[in-house]
Amino acid sequence: MQKINQKKTVEYLKAFYPDIKNEITNLSDRNNFAGIMQTTVDHMKDLLEQTKIQSMIRNLKRMDWIYKRGNSYVRYLIENIFIRSFESLKRKTNPQQWRFLFQEIPADFKNIYMEQTRRDHQLINRS
Repeated sequence: MQKINQKKTVEYLKAFYPDIKNEITNLSDRNNFAGIMQTTVDHMKDLLEQTKIQSMIRNLKRMDWIYKRGNSYVRYLIENIFIRSFESLKRKTNPQQWRFLFQEIPADFKNIYMEQTRRDHQLINRS
């Protein structure tokens, strides 16, 4: 199976995230793929503030679908922008909301997040 590149990912994101399609298009026109990933993170935070947890979960699963099919660059940016944002999401939720949300995070994302968190704590402890 051929991996999804940035250009194809943008097309999927426009379809998956209609609320931010214009922002995705504008950033795509400027070839700012990292900015597109950040826009999806900001959208997730907006959904969280509106307590639209089911919409967040749907968006997590859509991004996981892209991640599983993405080429190395697409995966790299999802890992380092989208998944890294989970710590911020955790801080914005109460413990009960976070437990519910965490159980809905796709397994690949959960494993990456846990590894990132472990590495970050090791770096902090070395300082």
